[in-house]
Parts: sequence; C-alpha cells; structure tokens
Amino acid sequence: MRGVAVAAALLLAAAGVAQAGPDLGNWRVDAGSDGQVTASLHATNKLITGGGALGYSPVLTLACRSDGEPRWSEWLQLNDAVSASRKITMSVMVDGGSKFDESWAVGPRGKLLVREGDDGIKRLVSANRLLLSWRFGLLSGRGEADFDLAGLSEAVGRIAATCNADPP
Repeated sequence: MRGVAVAAALLLAAAGVAQAGPDLGNWRVDAGSDGQVTASLHATNKLITGGGALGYSPVLTLACRSDGEPRWSEWLQLNDAVSASRKITMSVMVDGGSKFDESWAVGPRGKLLVREGDDGIKRLVSANRLLLSWRFGLLSGRGEADFDLAGLSEAVGRIAATCNADPP
C-alpha cells in the first residue's frame, strides 16, 4: 500500500512539473505547418442555432504569420452564417468600457469574420473581457460573444515567440 502512495505522489509531482510555465487560461495555442501560429478561445456564452435546438460558443482566434502581410489578425468563427458578403460592422466593448464599431471582413460562407492588423490585439493584451456584437442579417437578429481573456498576454507572447515576431 505504501508503494502505491509513493507512486501516486511521484505521478502528481511529475504532473505539476509538466504544467509549469505561463498560465494560458483557456487559450489553446497551435503552430500550423503553413507558418501560421494561432491562439483560440471559446466564448463564455452560447448562441442558439437557427432551429433553436442546439447552442454553440463562437471562437475567437488570434493569429500571426511568420512571413507575409498582414502579420497579425483576429478571427471570429461562427456556426451560423451572417448575410453580409464582404464587410460587417462589429460592435466592440473591452472591459465594460464604451462600445465602438469596427469593420470586419466576412470570410468563406459567412461563418468567419476577420480583422487584420495588430491594433485590435494590442488593445486586448491588458484587457480582462471582450464583448463582440454583430447582426446576422437585416431580419435575423444580433449575435453576441463574451470572452474571458485570462491568460491572453501569455498566449500572445507565446504566439510572437513561435512566429518570430514582436508582440503587438
């Protein structure tokens, strides 16, 4: 029995050592084979799909390309398409401050909203919360995604290091 307790203690100690390093919160960092490094985070809230039976959390992704321009970008991945074809107005609120509007590009099939450049990421590095709001269509209502940004500065630092770029 004592041997089992010692083995369990060693296993727990090893697990603690394996997790040492910066706390990324709920961010998931990935390096793709195409030279792009991303950090992704699910929204804390759920959006109800068209039929109303299922819900999903939109995903915010911050990306850096090791070569090419723009170097930095942010994406919002949706399961339901927006009806806009090229640009969409996104309402943004950081840490409960004043809302402001930005223009985001609409990606393939209307399920990916993209904003290129590092200025959007730069304003988030020291933030705790991000609220994004947009219209799905003229009569389709609004979508809203709320993100807890814990671990963001560490995730951006890891992206920048992997991407060989300066953090925004």
